[in-house]
Amino acid sequence: MAQSKVEFDTVTCSAAISACEKACVWQHALRLFTEMAFTRVERNTITLSAAISACEKSGEWEKALNLLHVSSQSKLLPDVISFSAAISACEAAAKWEKSLHLFSVMTRSMVRLATISLSATISACEKGGEWEKALQLFNVMAQSRLESDAIAFSAATSACANAGEWERALNLFSVLSQSTLESNAIIYGAAISACEKGSAWEKALRLFGVMLQSDVEPNTITSHAAISACEKYGELDMALQIFSQ
Repeated sequence: MAQSKVEFDTVTCSAAISACEKACVWQHALRLFTEMAFTRVERNTITLSAAISACEKSGEWEKALNLLHVSSQSKLLPDVISFSAAISACEAAAKWEKSLHLFSVMTRSMVRLATISLSATISACEKGGEWEKALQLFNVMAQSRLESDAIAFSAATSACANAGEWERALNLFSVLSQSTLESNAIIYGAAISACEKGSAWEKALRLFGVMLQSDVEPNTITSHAAISACEKYGELDMALQIFSQ
């Protein structure tokens, strides 16, 4: 029986690069992406985004940036997925300044804003201790009428918490209560930690109580922050009760 020959075209290569991305084998993804240029197979935004995502998932932020740079020198225009993957790669590597630079390049390139790109950039700001930039980007999300996700809320809240801006963190939490997004342990943890760090122990315990009433399962961060608040507020019995849960 004659073997069928797989055609080396854009569709086939895009599917193969996407498979490499899901398998976290960035070397194969880059090799395929490079071979497409040598064999004059047209590369499009889909193949570019998949190759960058493969680098992002493997922690290869420099390779992700290089792919964006190569695309800027050709007719290949990156889209919001391409930029978001590169921003996330830099954010995961604690390269928050590069994440902000990429976001700036994306907006100048008239690429439409999306929740995924803004959330990744807000997370980068949080890791870099840039709480004001995190809040600014969070406001951009609201002004652009984009639906905020759990990543954006928790990162912006954590950025405020780490800077001792617990009141701003609580303001963000109140915004969440007016949205359609359900609170989770990560978001509660960021808000409770903010109150605990800001010596607003009573508010921290009140938030912990609201979380339990909302049937949200506490995680290590929320429990630790609540226990610390109990200790500082003199509620030792409550601290032991939380510890035993």
